[in-house]
This record gives sequence, C-alpha cells and structure tokens, in this order.
Amino acid sequence: MSERLTEFREFRERMNQRILDAKNTGINRFFTLDTKAYETGALNASTKEFAGLAASLVLRCDDCIAYHVIRCKELGATDAQLFELFNVGLVVGGSIVIPHLRRAVALVDELNKA
Repeated sequence: MSERLTEFREFRERMNQRILDAKNTGINRFFTLDTKAYETGALNASTKEFAGLAASLVLRCDDCIAYHVIRCKELGATDAQLFELFNVGLVVGGSIVIPHLRRAVALVDELNKA
C-alpha cells in the first residue's frame, strides 16, 4: 500500500477513535448508523458501496470518494465497474465533478499498483 493510502487510513482510524472516545451520544449514534447502512441487507455490501461512491462524487467529498473507492476495490470491484459508477456521478453531478473524478481515477491507479 502506498504511503498516501497508509496515511489516509491511519488518520481516518485515529480520528474516528478520538471522536468516538469523546462519548458524544449524537455523534456516536450517527457513526453507528453510518456503519450499519453499509452492511449487507436487502442489498449486498458492494451495491451499497457503489451507491456511496456515486453519491460522494455528486456531493464532491474527496475523503468520502477515497473511502468508497478503497472499499469498492476491497470488495472486488473492477475498473470497468468503477468507471461506470464514475459516469453516473458525473452525469448526475455535472462538470463540477470532473476534478474529483480525476482524483478518484488517480486513486484507482494507485490501488491497482499496490
């Protein structure tokens, strides 16, 4: 795994733990809700991650995009599947998504090299 990906994961995990350790009921409930939303149910985890990725592109959240790209690859998504998702995000979000699309593709390339 590249240094950038390692740093991303370590920072995310460290800060999530710091936030949860503060024991704010509302925040902890939201984190639990978020985690449970991506568990397999009527939809499998991959489908939910695909939805999260498309939504994150439209919302233009680079951290969210990175997280969902990583999870999609961990769950076995192919580059062809990811590019179809990128297209959905681009069509729904418009040209303002293009800079985020570039970073998402760069991350896919980085993950493919790992």
